[in-house]
Amino acid sequence: MPEIDTAVERASRLDTTNISDALDRLGIAGQCLGIKPRDPRFRLTGRAFTLLYGPIGKPAGTVGDFVDDVPPGTVIAIDNGGRENATVWGDILTEIAHRRGIAGTVIDGACRDTALCIELGYPVFSRSYSMRTGKDRVQLEGTDVIVNIGDARVAPGDILRGDADGVIVIPRQHELEVLAAAEDVFAKEEAIRQSIRAGKRLDEARKELGYHHLQTKRS
Repeated sequence: MPEIDTAVERASRLDTTNISDALDRLGIAGQCLGIKPRDPRFRLTGRAFTLLYGPIGKPAGTVGDFVDDVPPGTVIAIDNGGRENATVWGDILTEIAHRRGIAGTVIDGACRDTALCIELGYPVFSRSYSMRTGKDRVQLEGTDVIVNIGDARVAPGDILRGDADGVIVIPRQHELEVLAAAEDVFAKEEAIRQSIRAGKRLDEARKELGYHHLQTKRS
């Protein structure tokens, strides 16, 4: 049996909104802005397997045949420089990744063949989608390198968490602190909801539990 990654397990129980507030509190920029799920029902959590793409060179490189080397349970994080005119993910990769138990794919750029990822329930998060191939337009420059996803720094092994609201990166060196803060945010918000259900006014419940300062950066 593979060893359980308790940090990933904890992250999987939290919404990106809770984690985002925790990152703000700690002064960490981990919101992958502009990266959205191709289906709002998609959820993903796992450690990042990173890939960096660049414009095609001469002699030309390829878009890469990396997927068979990605460990199950990880999230493929592709930095294509935000390009929306050249896709780097399609149905063949979706089918293989789904079969191999990869946790999902996050792309700063475009994907294609979106119908299959929705049909299979394989989570793909991207800046956009299109039919136009990246072959002969972009090439794979590096794997297991630091990448930029939606203006957030993603290093190999960082935790990526995605849901209907987008994608968050939790830097490995800060993950325990971030998770503790996010769990605190969740607990306080849940306490507010319970107080309201018991008949308390919203403003009173929020004041008692410090709602307006849950995300405020701590000195």
